[in-house]
Amino acid sequence: MAKKTLIVAGVLLALGAGAWTMARPDRLLRTGAGVAAHHVCSMTFVGRQDPRTTFRELVVPMIGDVGGLLLTPHVLRDRVEVTGPFGGLLAAADDTPGYGCRLDLPGNRPLVADATRHAPRADGFAPEHPVSSADPRLSAALDRVFAEHAEGSPKHVKAVVVVKDGRVVAERYAPGVDEHTPLISFSVAKSFTNAFIGVLARQGKVDVKAPLGAPEWRDGRSAITVENLMRMSSGLDADESESAFSFVAKMEFLHADMAGFAAAQPAKEAPGTRWEYTSADTLLLDRKIGDIVGGGPAGMRDFARRELFDKLGMGDVTMEFDGQGTFVGSTYVYATARDYARLGQLYLEDGVAPDGTRLLPEGWVAWSRMSTLGSPYGAGFWTNDGPSDVAKMRVDGGFPKDGFFASGVMGQRIYVVPSQGIVVTRFGYSAPPTYGIEDDVGLIAAAIEAYRR
Repeated sequence: MAKKTLIVAGVLLALGAGAWTMARPDRLLRTGAGVAAHHVCSMTFVGRQDPRTTFRELVVPMIGDVGGLLLTPHVLRDRVEVTGPFGGLLAAADDTPGYGCRLDLPGNRPLVADATRHAPRADGFAPEHPVSSADPRLSAALDRVFAEHAEGSPKHVKAVVVVKDGRVVAERYAPGVDEHTPLISFSVAKSFTNAFIGVLARQGKVDVKAPLGAPEWRDGRSAITVENLMRMSSGLDADESESAFSFVAKMEFLHADMAGFAAAQPAKEAPGTRWEYTSADTLLLDRKIGDIVGGGPAGMRDFARRELFDKLGMGDVTMEFDGQGTFVGSTYVYATARDYARLGQLYLEDGVAPDGTRLLPEGWVAWSRMSTLGSPYGAGFWTNDGPSDVAKMRVDGGFPKDGFFASGVMGQRIYVVPSQGIVVTRFGYSAPPTYGIEDDVGLIAAAIEAYRR
């Protein structure tokens, strides 16, 4: 017992000094094990990556070095189990073809596998083979993006695609990754949620100015609108931080009904008062989308494929769902770097698909990139609009003022520069605090210079 106490104390100290805050060891281990189980499962079965590399490069930076030593993932036929220092099962995640991975939690509704495959459209967007840059400035910038620092935090960049005027002009991949590899989105998924809301708004099925209408809200929260949630100004008490005890960590790794858990949170201020980033707001939007579309996870997948992915020429896109069937559009989409670029191209073209069909309402993109309350965030996208210091830093580095981007933790990004006709996707497992964004901005500046209009 004394030895076990010492080990748990060591875990607490190590994880507290790293990504997680010190507190109850049982929840700390359960949350860390949930991170390990889900991420190893998804990148093994969806991303087709080596589980040991995923654990080392993606999971350990999130749960801490000692957590990496004490938690052990075991890859089974269609499941990943994570055991603790004494061999006990702490968390497990199951893979369902077509739906990715989901933590094994009480209350999960069953999913029916769907192995239907979709190939990307054979069009002028990209050839079958990877495209090398013909410009030495762009090649040098790509070298800098992929190069690890001699000293300091790792970048582990996996994929970069540069698009100019609707065609891939340069791309590069890490060993074991190519133009067909599905990559985890993390919060880039929030921009997919923006797109789905936009499609429904164009169809007249959603009014962003109207209250969300969550059935749990019979108090002041009933005033929270779709726009408040898209702009992260709901006023809900649902913090998101690098702590195992933040609301969002509990929501994503301990609760089968993520959206229900989000809806149960009280308000701490009036909606529209302050910008505060939280995945809870997006999960509530995703539940609303699912209610409108109908048909559960299968209905949501059909809607996404029919109304967005097929129209953009995207291949297989995996969307994950929580235990109650809500699309986890805060965090979990898997697509190739090229297909993420196709989504970026939709926003560069003001919501118009390659065949000229308008998918998003006119003015939707400008509204989405408009700063929320002076913050560097719009509605589902980070933005260079507004007065924030970080936006100014990006603009000063060569990322134009009209630029905006989808962004996920550890450096998953889709950059859009409408004035220059440029889209850049960059995915990797990079370390905080900047997750390699300085090199990305340098790449954008080099692409602008190489293809200056």
